Amino acid sequence: MSRYTGSRYKKSRRLGFSTLETGKELAKKPYIPGEHGNKRGKKLSDYGVQLQEKQKVRFMYGLSEKQFKRVFEKAGKMKGVHGENLLVLLESRLDNITYRLGLSTTRKGARQLVNHGHITVNGRKVDIPSYTCKPGDVIALKESDKELKIVKDSLSSLAKRADFVNFDDKKMSGTYVRLPQRSELNADINESLIVEFYNR
Repeated sequence: MSRYTGSRYKKSRRLGFSTLETGKELAKKPYIPGEHGNKRGKKLSDYGVQLQEKQKVRFMYGLSEKQFKRVFEKAGKMKGVHGENLLVLLESRLDNITYRLGLSTTRKGARQLVNHGHITVNGRKVDIPSYTCKPGDVIALKESDKELKIVKDSLSSLAKRADFVNFDDKKMSGTYVRLPQRSELNADINESLIVEFYNR
């Protein structure tokens, strides 16, 4: 299955979960899309609940099914709790760190910045969104791209930056300070359901 490129708002309403982590998608219409969306109350099976949880996280980080499963399997080989390792790996992706630094207002926009070669890691251009950043890595805009309007607009509209990254506005560069703790990530995600889904 390829990466979803349709309406984020519709997908968020379908899942009952803000994949953009802003809540805007559900503010006006907090029910699933469709003519009778606000009247449907179908109860999901255990499998349906697990699948929905997996889809919530997959769409939030913008991965294809194949990519997501690969990250899940990698998380299983790490020490610690499988579900939490999965979220840490997803948060460590270059496109996500770019988003967390505030260089883009969405993960999709951050992925585009990386794809187009605007981002460097430790001084070297990296154009692979799935690149796994390590604590201590310095993520910056390429010297020639430091005046990009879209980036400046994003930085000016940023309300709060995650505690596991820091950013220098003068240098237009940030550092992935440490791995995120579970308490700092989305509380509406039940990662244990994702582990159950793949281990069923």
